[in-house]
Amino acid sequence: MKNKILLILALAGATLSSSAQTKKPLPVSAQTLARPKLVVGLVVDQMRWDYLYRFYDRYQAGGFKRMLNEGFTCENTLVPYIPTVTAAGHTCVYTGSVPAIHGIAGNDWTIQATGKSMYCTDDSTVVGVGSTSAAGKMSPRNLLASTVTDELRLATNFRSKVIGIALKDRGGILPGGHAANAAYWFDDATGNWITSTYYMTDLPAWVKTFNASKPAEKYLKQDWNALYPINTYVQSAPDNSPKYEGKFAGTDAPTLPVKTSALYNGRMGMIRSTPYGNTMTLDLAKATIEGEALGKNVVTDFLAVSLSSTDYVGHQFGPNSVEVEDTYLRLDNDLAAFFTYLDGKLGKGNYSVFLTADHAAAHNPQFLIDHNIPAGVWNDSPVRTALNKLLEDKYKVKNLVLNFGNYQVNFNNAAIKKENLSNEGLKADCIDFLQKQPEIAYVVDMQRIQSASMPDELRTRITNGYNAERSGAIQIILKPGWYSGHGATGTTHGTWNPYDAHIPLVFMGWGIKHGSLTRETHMTDIAATVAQLLHIQAPNGNIGTAIGEVLK
Repeated sequence: MKNKILLILALAGATLSSSAQTKKPLPVSAQTLARPKLVVGLVVDQMRWDYLYRFYDRYQAGGFKRMLNEGFTCENTLVPYIPTVTAAGHTCVYTGSVPAIHGIAGNDWTIQATGKSMYCTDDSTVVGVGSTSAAGKMSPRNLLASTVTDELRLATNFRSKVIGIALKDRGGILPGGHAANAAYWFDDATGNWITSTYYMTDLPAWVKTFNASKPAEKYLKQDWNALYPINTYVQSAPDNSPKYEGKFAGTDAPTLPVKTSALYNGRMGMIRSTPYGNTMTLDLAKATIEGEALGKNVVTDFLAVSLSSTDYVGHQFGPNSVEVEDTYLRLDNDLAAFFTYLDGKLGKGNYSVFLTADHAAAHNPQFLIDHNIPAGVWNDSPVRTALNKLLEDKYKVKNLVLNFGNYQVNFNNAAIKKENLSNEGLKADCIDFLQKQPEIAYVVDMQRIQSASMPDELRTRITNGYNAERSGAIQIILKPGWYSGHGATGTTHGTWNPYDAHIPLVFMGWGIKHGSLTRETHMTDIAATVAQLLHIQAPNGNIGTAIGEVLK
């Protein structure tokens, strides 16, 4: 019996050995995890979703149209919190989270414990690299959650390179996350691209070379001329619309051309408010790819690019201006050139791109009023003065309301604690006063959001935007078409309304299907989708869901 068992085992072993010898090896594609060489995130600051189609007929084939015609567009992507501002938007895109969790409660906020103002990327423990100005004292340390770029670094044992760039410090720093190799932003004082000691102690040679070419000055010397004859800008109001548009200092009217060569006079920051700011940013993106050999790694690299000039131009001129239309037509050309560069450098189909916005923007209120649409600008300063007077008369303490930042009532909590005042009584008095203001639709106690008599969608957005340590005690919701104190010309953003919260979201390239989606998706879904594309963990504060329809 023993010999019979041994014979059976010997025959089985011989069969297995023969099978192993004849079995074909796995193909290389099955032995390694397929990922793109490079992911490029493009955030177009203040881009309304409808700009994809408002100027569609004027776009060329290789820019926005290429993304729509080759990639996948999510047509109903919404920002799921308030306030809809730059820092919170960039952070949401890359964390998949909301201010309640990631902590970036605005571009700046009032620290509730102290009453002090905090800028989103301020960091007194670091200094600038490439400049001695205060613009360099920045880092991501105020961010409380990880980003998808952090997770990529973790997933590859920090072999992936992650770099963020933007004219705005917050647009480069926050997308890069905590573990980025670098973030670069523009310094108005020097006209250079800089970073901080959070990342390094000296600029790389390739950044120094880029700065030495004086790119801002080069573009400002070219003047801002209309790309096409002015009479072809039929999607915009007349070029000279001083009721709705802000003009440059030193000019007589808000019109093109703008003689930047004569106006800038050493003020390099002027480039921010021209389309050339985006062109220069994409020039730096190409230099970054070259200088850091992005996409040539054995693992996926990530370049996070924010295009800030659309926001500066939008704030100054408003959505219905020739200047905004021209800025998007020029950006379309710049994107086409950038995608062509990526095709040549990495090979078409070897990189993945997504394009979105951090927020959108309202129409100019006076423009709406002149077309019989309800709108207005809420001047909150006299309202706060009157409210403080009412509270002082009752409680005998001055300046109990510090500000209405981020459409919230920020109390002087230090004074309230010192005088042992009732928070509940103060809030009740404020809510009663504010509800009587004709411009205001809702006033909500942040501790009682769920009991507020308002649509569920608004309750959700207030909840998502409320960070107890960094947000005010009361949320103010203005009526549609209204915004706070920006001024008569141009525009702003910050509210829940579709004109501020409906953003573009288009994916293209490696791993991306061609198609479109009309169901509701959210800004919080972007990081989860990118994580799924790369087969990495979602960020640690993520509340979004991967948009499966996008991915092959």
